[in-house]
Amino acid sequence: MNVRANEEVKTALAEKKPVIALESTIISHGMPYPQNVQTALAVEKIIRDHGAIPATVGIIDGIGVVGMTPDEIEEFGKRGMTIPKVSRRDLPVILARGSWGATTVATTMILAAEAGVDFFVTGGIGGVHRGAENTFDISADLEELARTNVTVICAGAKAILDLPKTLEVLETKGVPVLGYQTQELPAFYTRKSGLKVDYELKDAEDAASVIKAKREFGLTGGILIANPVPEEYSYDADEINAVIDDAVREAEEKHITGKEITPFLLARIAEITGGKSLEANIQLVFNNAAVGSEIAKAYCKL
Repeated sequence: MNVRANEEVKTALAEKKPVIALESTIISHGMPYPQNVQTALAVEKIIRDHGAIPATVGIIDGIGVVGMTPDEIEEFGKRGMTIPKVSRRDLPVILARGSWGATTVATTMILAAEAGVDFFVTGGIGGVHRGAENTFDISADLEELARTNVTVICAGAKAILDLPKTLEVLETKGVPVLGYQTQELPAFYTRKSGLKVDYELKDAEDAASVIKAKREFGLTGGILIANPVPEEYSYDADEINAVIDDAVREAEEKHITGKEITPFLLARIAEITGGKSLEANIQLVFNNAAVGSEIAKAYCKL
């Protein structure tokens, strides 16, 4: 696979220093310019402040880049939604045609693993969509978590999804779902979902020891560490679920499906909430970056 890691990332990996992968779909499809670029660079700074090396992942001219430069991130932000979202199925075409591509959770994991990066921080993973019993709309993120050896730190699955079914699929595929200092699965915008995680992690060292045990035993696949949104940015569950229900109904009326559904719903939710949901999204990514960096540092010390 045509993957290029920047020199800082390669040096850090060679010296067994913590490196954190970041996706690029959140830049191109997650929010408008220039807020998308500002947020991406702010996340990188948080990772550096916590003693790790950031590696924003994207596809540029048919090359998977692990560790984009600030100028490349700026260009991603400017091009925005003209850059296609790229999941596992899209990779061969994008690489063969020398195109640009924004990496989803799945493709960020693939490219990160190819470069030797073990940790990945994002907002929320994809999962089983509401009504999947009729549409069979299930994110490729879940399959990637089952097959790729990358630990993902997030605020749970996106709240627009069917969370119980998402947990069932993860269980079937043998993916550990671990709560960072919580026994309950966070639901992206909210700290509570009413669903239990498999196990609670006490701290970064506890997380690192579990990751090490899984790797040493040779169990293939990722680990999902769910880290709740900070309390001050957490939504009331009933309030945000009502907003999500309205956005889902609108998407159904407009026949929006497939890879377009998530960007539409997130944008519509942000619009309905007057931007408050977007602020919560940004803050939970910041929080995940800090926690993910501490876990990666602890792992590198083992």
